[in-house]
Amino acid sequence: MHSVTTFQADAYTDAAKLNVTPAPDSMLRVYMYAYASDEYVDIAPQSFESFVRDGFAVVEWGGTVEKNK
Repeated sequence: MHSVTTFQADAYTDAAKLNVTPAPDSMLRVYMYAYASDEYVDIAPQSFESFVRDGFAVVEWGGTVEKNK
């Protein structure tokens, strides 16, 4: 059994809009999606920009583990 995990990046932030008042100086939103697979799944490598907390920073993280894929 393999665990397939991806970071959703724009797919998540575009679908789940977030409005914060007052507006943050910096924001990081991380969302992972994972599921089990009986077969190897070839996923293109993902790249991530570094994040610097500046002033009022909002950091959100979460994810979904799909059990019946």
